[in-house]
Amino acid sequence: MGSNSGRTIKLPLVPLAKGTVLLPGVTLRIPVSNRPDLTNLLSSLVEKPSKRDNNITFGCVPLSSPFLSRDGLQLIEGDDSDETHKEEYDAIDAGQARKDDLFRYGTMGKVIGVQRRAYSEPFLLVQGSQRFTVKKVVRDRPYFEAEVILHDESTSSIHGDSEAAELFQQLRQLSRELLTLLRLSSLLSAASNRLSPLVARKFELYISKTELGQAGKLADFMADVSDASIEEKLRILASFDVKDRLQRVVDILTRQAQHIKSSVKVTSITTSSFPSNNSVDISQIDPREREILARRAMAGLSGLTPPGTAGARGGSDSDEKEPNELDELQQKLRDAELSNEAQKIADKELKRLRKMNPANAEYGVCRTYLENLADIPWTKVTEDQLGADTLKRARQQLDEDHYGLERIKKRLLEYLAVLRLKQSSNQTVEREIVGLNKDLDAASAGDLEKDVPLLSEDDRVALETRLGILKSKRMTDKSPILLLVGPPGTGKTSLARSVATSLGRKFHRISLGGVRDEAEIRGHRRTYVAAMPGLIVNGLKKVGVANPVFLLDEIDKVGGSNFHGDPSAAMLEVLDPEQNHTFTDHYINIPIDLSKVLFIATANSLDTIPPPLLDRMETISLSGYTTVEKRHIAKRHLIPKQVRSNGLTDDQVNLSDEVIDKTITSYTRESGVRNLERELGSICRHKAVQFADAGDSDRMSDYNPNVSVDDLEDILGIERFEEEIAEKHGRPGVVTGLVAYSTGGQGSILFIEVADMPGNGRVQLTGKLGDVLKESVEVALTWVKAHSFELGLTHDPNEDVMKSRSLHVHCPSGAIPKDGPSAGLAHTVALISLFSNKAVPPQIAMTGEISLRGRVMPVGGIKEKLIGALRAGVKTVLLPQANRKDVKDVPQEVKDGLEIVFVQHIWEALGKIWPDAHWPGQQHMNLIESRL
Repeated sequence: MGSNSGRTIKLPLVPLAKGTVLLPGVTLRIPVSNRPDLTNLLSSLVEKPSKRDNNITFGCVPLSSPFLSRDGLQLIEGDDSDETHKEEYDAIDAGQARKDDLFRYGTMGKVIGVQRRAYSEPFLLVQGSQRFTVKKVVRDRPYFEAEVILHDESTSSIHGDSEAAELFQQLRQLSRELLTLLRLSSLLSAASNRLSPLVARKFELYISKTELGQAGKLADFMADVSDASIEEKLRILASFDVKDRLQRVVDILTRQAQHIKSSVKVTSITTSSFPSNNSVDISQIDPREREILARRAMAGLSGLTPPGTAGARGGSDSDEKEPNELDELQQKLRDAELSNEAQKIADKELKRLRKMNPANAEYGVCRTYLENLADIPWTKVTEDQLGADTLKRARQQLDEDHYGLERIKKRLLEYLAVLRLKQSSNQTVEREIVGLNKDLDAASAGDLEKDVPLLSEDDRVALETRLGILKSKRMTDKSPILLLVGPPGTGKTSLARSVATSLGRKFHRISLGGVRDEAEIRGHRRTYVAAMPGLIVNGLKKVGVANPVFLLDEIDKVGGSNFHGDPSAAMLEVLDPEQNHTFTDHYINIPIDLSKVLFIATANSLDTIPPPLLDRMETISLSGYTTVEKRHIAKRHLIPKQVRSNGLTDDQVNLSDEVIDKTITSYTRESGVRNLERELGSICRHKAVQFADAGDSDRMSDYNPNVSVDDLEDILGIERFEEEIAEKHGRPGVVTGLVAYSTGGQGSILFIEVADMPGNGRVQLTGKLGDVLKESVEVALTWVKAHSFELGLTHDPNEDVMKSRSLHVHCPSGAIPKDGPSAGLAHTVALISLFSNKAVPPQIAMTGEISLRGRVMPVGGIKEKLIGALRAGVKTVLLPQANRKDVKDVPQEVKDGLEIVFVQHIWEALGKIWPDAHWPGQQHMNLIESRL
């Protein structure tokens, strides 16, 4: 016996009934009736002032067995006097026991409650805590009292002992096995003896949570639950050495498990139910054994607290689990760094939750609300690492990701520069605030240490005023709200992602297309079933910081007012820099600061965005890409991407600039690059098939990575769009105009043809012309008729040039709709050319609208028109004087290849087109206005 030395104390003893042993960590019921010694003991303990408020403790000593040696470790072999010993032992009653009947070892017991069932005797519920050895019984009336040696549980001997660790693992395995058999026997037993699932769960939890340091406790517990004989239990009580105790309990459990297995025939048990042909032989299970197993398990587990769990509120599985979950929730809320207002509401809700029954329907609602509060980043932000190289790095990032788009890049770099200046200014202010706080603290300390002079009241007030001024100087980050407007496929969405990368912030995309319900943005009230926060708060929860980049995609597709509310009106608060620092979601119902969020919205057009919403955003227009820009984008981004995604390498496909340009002009006519990417993908797939065929037939030398212009028709089919080419020879009535297609990004030349015939002044228009273009023709004709005498078209100022003729104005490519105020100048020149029989040089193209006074008015799409003109072989372009500023955006190679002439009046244009011609009214060209 490895007895541990312990302290000696005087302790009242209570003999236990025959066949019962109390082990540490186990709860036992001791009947009070017919126990005068126990009654006397309790009376004396309660009368002591020191014991009235404390727990009642005493030593619980089992009766010794005639089959056990004096030291409690050796079993005595049976002889003829066995029956006599047995009869003497059975005759002993716990209430009448003498000191010689007591076992040498016992357990300190603590009274944890009194139990009394209807029409039955009362019980004391006693929990065992510590082993002791009875040294000497000092008195036996009115109750036993003895000097005992208390033994502390020593676990140092088993740490590092591999044999003890192995025994512990074996004990855990056997415990689980016994639990399975307990469940089985209780399933097959009478209803009264059933092992409740709750007890089984608690039992399993206890086994799984026990560690090597608690091996002795588990051994004691399993010894009590098992069907061990009284002698075996007394030997376990006497085993102070944990390793010996483990060995004894393992032996008992092994024997018991084998015994049950041998008496129950089980072929297969599924987790859900028993097989229909019941293969368990119920008749062979000993009812006494089954009853003992179930009762022992229940009795032992009734006072069980698994190690490491807060079981003070024990009673049900959920009761043991809930406090931990609520504590975790409280910790989560503490870690979330809530705002002051949110903290107050969270504390109030948490108090309600602790008082609420988990079965209450409101419990789940309240708990979900608190979890949502904890998930919102109230004050957590991504620290902007704004150093000396920040702007340079951001510029490089944007240039790598996108070609062109200079305006948007400029705006984002401005935002970064402002952020950096604010941050450095705030750091200076913070340093001054810290210095002033130190001065004030030193002054306060001087109040206690008399040798430090105190500040005068005036000085203190001056310091505090200065501190207040400095605090008000702190600059807050009010992020701009940008709106990128442009045709599809121009890189609006990917640009927002690049912004987040260049800032080093989290990125989240919210798709607003088709949002028809206001609650999707602002959340539902908590009173509704399945209420939840809106898109904005969900986005914040997902990114986990208060200063991400939010992309509000397709803001022009948000639904208008309907019976679900007005979603576009709900966006007003989100996107107002003056309001969004206190954005209130209906579900959360606490103001949330959105001012640190950088919102980037995208739209295809501004027409469907309500004016108040548009007013809150800074609009940046992205025009369609020109052919030159598309070529750069294709070479830098699209071709490498398509080559890789089709299983090839860069050296296996080679596309020349000529092939790329042909694909752009003849197979796509769009503002973005999506269709171009599809066409380039088709080329790559065609080459992938060729490469695979060459590899399969071992003729790699035949594979040609180059794609020629002639191959394009085989790969992509016939050309979808034909390029207009400037005429070689001019003829009267035909003028080269400039056009920018409404699909964006493409410009070209357009021929305007005018023919006259005998008639009565009627004008016929064909070529799918829109209303604006028809009006341009009418204005042009009116100006020519008004100035026909000055132009030398008539001999009399009062003569009508159209008196005996009719006109037909036609724009070829009749299937393509043409509209827009950009062909007035070309129409006027075409009419003058026709009436004066002067051909316009075909290398001159023109654009611009005219007024009735003959002034040339500005038009749009200059960049696309000039690129298209150069491509079509035009040499000189006439532009309105007011469009001079738009030419700055045109690529340099285009400006170098064209002669650009700016004109303010129609007479000026005529002088440039026909420099040698003489007009009768030429001397009045800048003075004469139309005769209105």
